[in-house]
Amino acid sequence: MNQRYYSLDVFRGATVALMILVNNPGSWGHIFSPLEHAQWHGCTPTDLVFPFFLFAVGNAMAFVMPRFEKEGNAFFFKKVVKRTLLIFLIGLLLNWSPFVKWDGNNLVGKSWEGIRILGVLQRIALCYFFASLIVYFFKTKGAFVASCILLLFYWMLCMWLGSYGDPYSLSGYFGTKIDIGLLGITHIYKGEGVPFDPEGFTSVFAAIVQVIFGYFVGQYIQQKGKNYEMLSNLFIAGIVLIVAGFCWDMVFPINKKIWTSSYTIYTTGLAILTLGTFIYLIEFKEARGAWSKFFDVFGKNPLFIFVLSGFLPRLLGLFRINDHLDKNGKPVYLSAFGWFYEHVCKNIAADLRIGSLVYALVMIAFYWLIVYMMDKKKIYVKV
Repeated sequence: MNQRYYSLDVFRGATVALMILVNNPGSWGHIFSPLEHAQWHGCTPTDLVFPFFLFAVGNAMAFVMPRFEKEGNAFFFKKVVKRTLLIFLIGLLLNWSPFVKWDGNNLVGKSWEGIRILGVLQRIALCYFFASLIVYFFKTKGAFVASCILLLFYWMLCMWLGSYGDPYSLSGYFGTKIDIGLLGITHIYKGEGVPFDPEGFTSVFAAIVQVIFGYFVGQYIQQKGKNYEMLSNLFIAGIVLIVAGFCWDMVFPINKKIWTSSYTIYTTGLAILTLGTFIYLIEFKEARGAWSKFFDVFGKNPLFIFVLSGFLPRLLGLFRINDHLDKNGKPVYLSAFGWFYEHVCKNIAADLRIGSLVYALVMIAFYWLIVYMMDKKKIYVKV
């Protein structure tokens, strides 16, 4: 039974909107704690964005996989490989963008040396590719077994290859040495103060399973149809996974930055509960309206708006506004977005976190207007 689920579109769009919210604060130094990632172990609402998006990728896969199976291997590989390479390349170019930078008063090209190779889109590409292969060739039962093996295998790798006594710490995580060896230290993310990439190759094992679980849920709701048995089973599955994630957390901590297996289980449970709630409100109670339409338009152009929200601030940063002089008499330059935060949002309240949040909300409204106009004109960017 291949029924259309508008709630899936809303779920995906809400995830994209939250992604814009947490990625675009007015100031990274002034953020409310729920909008920050967990410092290391643990999980905040912000840490749900990426796994929810991978889960949504799996949901969408469930609707196209029957066509892939019908068309055959050649069609499957053509579509999946092309999409994987395009998403990975877009992510790499986004990291490199806008390809020039200010060096004093001169614009110079950004050297390839020092450009981060991996990132969010690159992880999405890799997870989509391997999850597609597993689901296509192993089918549902085989994919479930493969998922269990991946989660347990990654746990074993972390325990056996990590630093003795502290294998799940920033300094003890085994994957950093592998990522540096494969990519080179200049191409590794350093946001933790040391070379460490939260989207590294080694932590992709459990993230692949996030997509596969999303596929299972998408396949299940298609097969069962819109009935309360399906909905009840979703909520039961979500609760079971959350409890399982908490239990596993006792020995393999929930951690986004090394994407632990317990993190995959726990966040998948929360994603299922969230999606189940959307299905109940939208498909059963028909509680549609402005709120669902608001998120829906984000869900129709998720890749485009994610790339735009990352690229546009960097591009505008090239057009500098000479705002004021610092205490040493040197000019301080701002972009248009930076000027808006400094002279409007920052002055809203004494608590600078409020101004930073207002800026992020304005960014959501700004990007929503763009995708809304695209939706009105039936413009949808897909790869």
